[in-house]
Amino acid sequence: MSVLVRKADGLTEPFAPQKLLESLHRAGAEESSAREVLGRVEHDLYPGITTQEIYRRAFGYLRDQRKGVAARYSLKRSVMEFGPSGFPFEVFIAELLRTDGYTAVTDQIIKGACVEHEVDVVAKKKNEILYVEAKFHNAPAFKTDLKVTLYVKARLDDIAAARVATKAKGEMKGLIVTNTKFTGHAVRYASCAGVDLLGWDEPRGATLHERIVAAKLYPVTALTSLTRREKISLLEKQVVLCSALAADHTILAGIGVHGGRTQEILDEVTSLSGWDKP
Repeated sequence: MSVLVRKADGLTEPFAPQKLLESLHRAGAEESSAREVLGRVEHDLYPGITTQEIYRRAFGYLRDQRKGVAARYSLKRSVMEFGPSGFPFEVFIAELLRTDGYTAVTDQIIKGACVEHEVDVVAKKKNEILYVEAKFHNAPAFKTDLKVTLYVKARLDDIAAARVATKAKGEMKGLIVTNTKFTGHAVRYASCAGVDLLGWDEPRGATLHERIVAAKLYPVTALTSLTRREKISLLEKQVVLCSALAADHTILAGIGVHGGRTQEILDEVTSLSGWDKP
């Protein structure tokens, strides 16, 4: 009989071994390693175990084997560690858009036909201008819902009206980005209203998760060799990406990391960015 697992939204479902294996493979775990972790997790199962507890145990087993794989496995939760302000998430999304060839700036005041609007990220590429609303959640159960898409659409319409009045050039688009999921109503309305969505598993084939992995744009919060205090210190200095640590080793000294730990952290950065290597 299958063991029932409690999900973040409170619902239960049977434990799916293949689902765990697939997530381990996506993180770069070799087949033998993934099977070993699965076996250890299955040994620990009990009725009503939460998905969070399953993640915690799988992550712990992975961390003992290969830190780079463990860091990639924890990517979703690493993004959730950005903090309550959500500002690092906006910076992170701007960096992600830059990897796609956009120029991007955060926290912009844009004039609409009726009022001014605070836009999280404004990105430009060729004749396209993209206005981005970044909705950060620090728990997987939270979803971006219909009312968010409604007010973002209204905001975009006001900005579009101002652009028409001033004869602004370029194609305008709107994008809502979340680090979790969208509700079904939000997805249907956005599709009908012409607002693009980017979530952890939306849209299929080009999800936020897939785009982060493809760009190898890993946050410093993914590093298992950093303490929580050190991660917070980096975020406070607006150091969001692992690549920043590789480019400037003095950043670690600036938060009190010295000696052998510096190399340990940099080794993990290398392991993380080189996920496609055996």
